[in-house]
Amino acid sequence: MADKMDIDAVNGDKQAEAVAPVQEKSVERIITDNFILLAQAVETFDARFTLRALRSISTVRKAKNTPAPILHGIRTAFPKPDFSARKVLESVLPQKGEVLQNGSSTPVKGGDEEVIPEIWSYLGVLVQVYLYDTQQYQKGADFSDKFVDKLRSFNRRTLDPIGAKAYFYYSLFHEQLDPKPPSRQSPVIEIRPKLLQAQRSAVIRKDADTEAAVTVLLLRSYISTADITQADLLIAQTQFPSTASNNQVCRYLYYLGRVRAIQLAYTQAQEHLVSATRKSPTSGPAIGFYQQATKLLIVVELLMGDIPERSLFRQPQLESALYPYLKLVQAVRVGDLEAFLKCVETHSAQFRKDGTFTLIQRLRQNVIKTGVRMLSLSYSRISLRDICTRLHISSEESAEYITAKAIRDGVIEASLDHQNGHMLTTPPKDAYGTTEPSEAFHARISALLGMRDECVMAMRYPMHKHKQEIAEAAKAREREREIAKEIIEGEGDVDEGDEGGFEGM
Repeated sequence: MADKMDIDAVNGDKQAEAVAPVQEKSVERIITDNFILLAQAVETFDARFTLRALRSISTVRKAKNTPAPILHGIRTAFPKPDFSARKVLESVLPQKGEVLQNGSSTPVKGGDEEVIPEIWSYLGVLVQVYLYDTQQYQKGADFSDKFVDKLRSFNRRTLDPIGAKAYFYYSLFHEQLDPKPPSRQSPVIEIRPKLLQAQRSAVIRKDADTEAAVTVLLLRSYISTADITQADLLIAQTQFPSTASNNQVCRYLYYLGRVRAIQLAYTQAQEHLVSATRKSPTSGPAIGFYQQATKLLIVVELLMGDIPERSLFRQPQLESALYPYLKLVQAVRVGDLEAFLKCVETHSAQFRKDGTFTLIQRLRQNVIKTGVRMLSLSYSRISLRDICTRLHISSEESAEYITAKAIRDGVIEASLDHQNGHMLTTPPKDAYGTTEPSEAFHARISALLGMRDECVMAMRYPMHKHKQEIAEAAKAREREREIAKEIIEGEGDVDEGDEGGFEGM
């Protein structure tokens, strides 16, 4: 019995040992199979095959022994050890352990110069991902600095998605280096000239992928160091490509909304952030972006004087993340200044981490205005002394100033009796007698029509498909002519052979 248990244990160990190489080989097979996709992208001049190869990066990142599959891919693409392209990639990877050379995939044929740049660039992005996941930020920054320079020397449209991904990690590496933003000595400031050069080159080459990625990275860099004026100039002097991917559009709208919120343009900021949250995925790895955009949107709506709907805070993916903002909204909604100050003090660390603390500090006047509006709805006439008592304002002069400003801004419909020290509320008007319902209806229709236009523009078809159809139609016509000619010649032969044939029978 004991012998049987030992045998089973040994067999179990052998099975466990067999599972790991299979998983590792599957990742190696994914990498080498992507070489075929990249070759098809070059042959058909279609960057969609390149995008398909980049989608497998998430699978490669989940592998336990990541360097081994990457090294296998490098040595499969470049069989000779003296290849310069192979040496550049292998120099930043650990050389521990043997890498299988006899895999199921066929090595790329040809010399060092014959290997297409797309394969080398794809392997370079995998190296960047490995260095970032292992937190080798300085080594990754040094490698990426040379890597993006080499990519910029190529002018191939099938390399555009890979170049955008390379610049993304290039910026991430420098963000993690000390001193970190918002320090004025941060490395993110040093890489801005290179990003601006890449942005200009992408515009000239009509490289929409790199242009969109670099524009978003520049906005991220400017906002991280509080250079809002430069970010505004970049937005004004550049045009974001209409063919950019949905992920880049979401990021661009988010940073655009943040810039406009800092510039006090709350209406524009609200429009951009609403579009960003609508376009953003609400599940999966992108849930963090959706939460961050929603947090900023809530603060902007509060600054505009609006109160977000309670159903927003009940969404499962937002409930825990938005708890501090729920307490903030509850304090602003009732105009309770003490509850607002207590909420800001309690959750100040979270607000600073989210980058909304400065905007939330502007809400103090809004809280007081909301309190004044609640009092105007409850009382047709109330003294300034009672306003001071209820809203915890220091003096009647301050209460009079705040009330007058709320009346001028249109927050409340009221008037001030300076002689008696009272606020008189004006009876509310019928909303349907104004243009407000039609404006809200028009805004909804415009949003739906814009979404429909974006969906139509997002429909993509194979390139040069019409030329293939024309060639097939020409071949079909040529075939029809040949058939018609054969029929005519066949009828002539039959007529000549039929002379007197039936009469003899």
